[in-house]
Amino acid sequence: MKIKLTSVFVNDQNKALEFYTKTLGFVKKADIGAGKYRWLTVVSSEEPNGPQLVLEPNDNLAARSYQESIFKQGIRTTMFFVDDIQKEYQRLKKLGAKFTMEPTKTIGSTIAVFDDTVGNLIQITQLG
Repeated sequence: MKIKLTSVFVNDQNKALEFYTKTLGFVKKADIGAGKYRWLTVVSSEEPNGPQLVLEPNDNLAARSYQESIFKQGIRTTMFFVDDIQKEYQRLKKLGAKFTMEPTKTIGSTIAVFDDTVGNLIQITQLG
């Protein structure tokens, strides 16, 4: 079994695409019109054939409620791994990312959390 695709709900696909590509450095993989929505995915520039992240519209009431509730509770939606969290933290801050948690040492890792501007808290993690 393999993970090829996962998703995050977003409240604005255009804004999400801009943040995930221009700020985070991901690459657009698929952008296919689907009625008033788009099948929109990004991938890591380090793994262009790796798992895709769907930037899923939160137009469904249940999706929007879920997304807003976990955001208000400070729960991260997903986690991305980095090799050097201090370097990535500084890079993202310079690009305007708003962190809700600065790099913090935990058992076995260092983590930080930022707002992705489209309704999610995202954690970055450096192992070790």
